[in-house]
Amino acid sequence: MIDFLDKLNPQQRQAVTAGSGPVLVVAGPGSGKTRVLTQRVAYLIAAEGVRPWQILAVTFTNKAAREMQTRVEATLGGQATEGMMLGTFHSICARLLRREADLLPVANNFVIFDADDQERVVKGIIKEFNLNDKLYRAAAVHAAISKAKNDLIGPEDYPLNTYRDEVVKRVYVEYQKRLVASNAVDFDDLLVYTAKLLEDNPSVREKYARRFIHVLVDEFQDTNLAQYALVKHLSSVHRNIFCVGDPDQSVYRWRGADYRNVRRFEEDFPDAQVIMLEQNYRSRQNILDAATGVIDRAQNRRKKRLFSDRGAGEKVFFYEAPDDYAEASFVVDSIAQLVASGQFEPGECAVMYRTNAMSRLLEEAFLQAQLPYRLVGAQRFYGRREVKDMIAFLRLVHNPRDEASLDRVINVPPRGIGEKTLTTLHVVARQADTSAGAVLMDLARGSNSPFWASFTGRAALPLADFGSMLANWCASAPALTVGELFDRIAADINYKNYIEDDGSEESQERWENVLELRRLALEFSTRTLEEFLENVALVADQDTISDVNAPTLLTLHAAKGLEFGVVFLVGLDDGILPHSRSFDEPEAMEEERRLFYVGITRAKDRLYILRAIQRGGRGIAEETYPSRFLDDIPADLIAGKTRTGRSLRGSMPETKWERPSTPKPAPVTETKFRAGMRIKHPIWDEGIILNSRIQDGDEIVDVVFESVGIKRLAVSLANLKIL
Repeated sequence: MIDFLDKLNPQQRQAVTAGSGPVLVVAGPGSGKTRVLTQRVAYLIAAEGVRPWQILAVTFTNKAAREMQTRVEATLGGQATEGMMLGTFHSICARLLRREADLLPVANNFVIFDADDQERVVKGIIKEFNLNDKLYRAAAVHAAISKAKNDLIGPEDYPLNTYRDEVVKRVYVEYQKRLVASNAVDFDDLLVYTAKLLEDNPSVREKYARRFIHVLVDEFQDTNLAQYALVKHLSSVHRNIFCVGDPDQSVYRWRGADYRNVRRFEEDFPDAQVIMLEQNYRSRQNILDAATGVIDRAQNRRKKRLFSDRGAGEKVFFYEAPDDYAEASFVVDSIAQLVASGQFEPGECAVMYRTNAMSRLLEEAFLQAQLPYRLVGAQRFYGRREVKDMIAFLRLVHNPRDEASLDRVINVPPRGIGEKTLTTLHVVARQADTSAGAVLMDLARGSNSPFWASFTGRAALPLADFGSMLANWCASAPALTVGELFDRIAADINYKNYIEDDGSEESQERWENVLELRRLALEFSTRTLEEFLENVALVADQDTISDVNAPTLLTLHAAKGLEFGVVFLVGLDDGILPHSRSFDEPEAMEEERRLFYVGITRAKDRLYILRAIQRGGRGIAEETYPSRFLDDIPADLIAGKTRTGRSLRGSMPETKWERPSTPKPAPVTETKFRAGMRIKHPIWDEGIILNSRIQDGDEIVDVVFESVGIKRLAVSLANLKIL
């Protein structure tokens, strides 16, 4: 037989060598599903005599497709995959559609509109239909159209339950007409047109279904209805459909994924072989048992017994921080300890959280410690559009001459001030030897302003409205705290409605980012706007290092498919994980549980789970409740205590991720520092010793620093100098 089969475990071998007919491989995390898929392809070619061009293999990313091709070629030789159709759903559909364009409403040289193009078309239709663009925002209307397409609902069949549905249907009909007139398709059309082509044209369907003797699908739990229809049509002749996935890892419902496709598959192919991949090659057994405790409480699922040959490993470490600042500090301190002790490289460490807004305190903790980190799947907190918008408004109030901030927000939310009007504003200001901000505020006086005649009436009115708001903010600012000013601006411009324009997960996360910035503003209740702006500018100006051996910060959604030596899961509070949006929707709550499961199973050797007793910032924090999912982890798998408020001993050993080259010193038996001593730290500058004690052969001190508050440090690592 083929020698590569010898390296497979019995379940993997059963999947790779499965005979003809439908096969469903339920692959637990870390169970080698990529190996099974690639070796299944290699087996079909080498042992079953299937020609590469008779195989269709569908993945979700180009990276996964390239990896599959590389692995098959490494197994069988360079030309082994020649002619095989291997790629993402969208790329394969585009190829089929160009071949069969005669049957489509577009020509074979159609263009593919990206997200900006799509939204621009919808925006134009809303304007031409004289619809209120505040009630019918382009992003929200397009999101509704996209969802309909993913569910294979065409414009003529769009269901009408409300007046809003009627409006969306009218826009949908016109949107499709304009795409066709432009000889264009959007991303959803690639799937829908292909599914409809195969549905409506039996001869075309049979041509491709006869050609593809074997159809293989990766990440099957992430398919939507249109994608499921596609693979079902393409395997309709030979019925050799091989799907690999895990319903327990379906976490993209908000993107149209439907984990129920696994159930549909079993109903449509009742004779399918179902093969479970349960041996995990990634994680220690304690981590797998914790994950099983969480996911076994999920509804309507096929249970798996995840097992590992890597040993039990460390228990899951639980830490309940007094607040969200301490949570972030604990993460940074713990990573520094793990690196300093030689247990892990910085790049083996990852910090995962439910929403992007939660990266802010973590980023600041890393920056404060002058330690590099890598942020995945999102911009840095202070680089996000909505955060930069609100900072720009505050900067403009602080300094109305700030042209960069004015240009950024003068039309946020849209108020009919175009590029031409903005250019005129700057020209008028320069001619009058004043600032554009000053001209705006003067225009608030209406026709009494000497600048009024420089603009058309249509341009002058929105400029005057904005100038009036700016003048009011500037007049009120001295009497308001930073938080109060922040709230006034956000309310006056109706920023929440602008941000949450389509009700999507992304727009809600953007509003959470605004609330996170607001929490920081509330902490400056006794300090000035100038101090607040200086604080965020200094953080924002410290660019993080991307190409280094550094810990990774990422959302749980972005973590799927990745693995790390040590994982910190933060924010395990009810309302964060599970997210408050899921409280009234059972299906959403089930997905939150799966998301926690995905996070746990990213860890190979060490797992830390953290929550904060209080969140929201110093002085204005609210008490939180532990995540309901924590109770599902068996108590005997957890180390650490609840409600201690204590962090692990130690702090940052170096200002870079480098291991100490000198041997460890002998155990300390006497304290060197005493309460009241003034000391200096290389990062946090001067502080005062609160207390000192010997613990585990090292001197541990609590120090209050003017710069960062109280820190607990290990003297052997902290490099303290007595003043």
